[in-house]
Amino acid sequence: MGRFVARRLLQMIPVFLGTVTLIFFMVHVLPGDPVAAMWGDKAADPAQLAAFKHSRGLDQPLMQQYFDYMGKLFHGDFGMTLDNHKVLDKITAALPVTIRLAMLAFVIEVVVGVTIGLFAGLRRGKAFDKTSLILTLLLISIPVPVLGFIFQNVFAIQLGWITPTVQDSMNWGQLLLPAIVLGSLSLAYVARLTRTSIAENIKSDYMRTAVAKGLPRRKVIGTHLLRNSMIPVVTFLGTDLGALMGGAIVTEGIFNVKGVGFELYHAITMKEGATVSGFVVVLVLVYLAASLIVDLLYAVLDPRIRYA
Repeated sequence: MGRFVARRLLQMIPVFLGTVTLIFFMVHVLPGDPVAAMWGDKAADPAQLAAFKHSRGLDQPLMQQYFDYMGKLFHGDFGMTLDNHKVLDKITAALPVTIRLAMLAFVIEVVVGVTIGLFAGLRRGKAFDKTSLILTLLLISIPVPVLGFIFQNVFAIQLGWITPTVQDSMNWGQLLLPAIVLGSLSLAYVARLTRTSIAENIKSDYMRTAVAKGLPRRKVIGTHLLRNSMIPVVTFLGTDLGALMGGAIVTEGIFNVKGVGFELYHAITMKEGATVSGFVVVLVLVYLAASLIVDLLYAVLDPRIRYA
């Protein structure tokens, strides 16, 4: 197991460097001059413009800027925004908000999705199974922005159960509705994936053997059926955790949640390369960590898997 973890950590290094490099150059080759845009409709003074670029190293060749950025990054310096704020301060302020939102959405999709999928798989072809397939297909068909505005209009404006936008990101109750919207699509996929896996494994030889031995139904389903059926679901959930954090741009925009997605969208529109790259670095690390955890969970769920 130790060798496997070490090998996976070494494999993450080129993935991390490649992703950060790609994002850096993609952001910096976008058309337009974000520094000149700081003056708005007024024409920027050439001397001030040149002085500002020189102070930030933006007048250097692109490759030189890249090596300077990577050197600072490995020392924990994510750079500065165009309005003289540390990118690291923005990350430390926005990341906890998105983590709370993503984890709440993750718990909802796991608990609700796996539960629906389990009962639908055990009752394949019956009313509950058919109803769950229709509802999950409906969730998959509705775009997240549309679903967000529907929920906001119904539960906030018409029923008045919550505020239309999040006023306090520390309040879990205010984050509940955005979390439901954020996790709705993944919830539908988890439910359908669990249902398919349960329906396939319930016909396996080890299930017939467990039933023939007279094991209690709770143990047959919980220990044997559900444990083996969760392997493909865990694979999806591992990659989805990073997607929840990166995909919160629309949801955070609708409900005015000042998290990673909100700040990332603002940075992209302003073409702030350092800010975009900084947030992408964090999201890449989340993806890599989630991928490693998923690989390790395989051995827990399936004892037949051994890492040499």
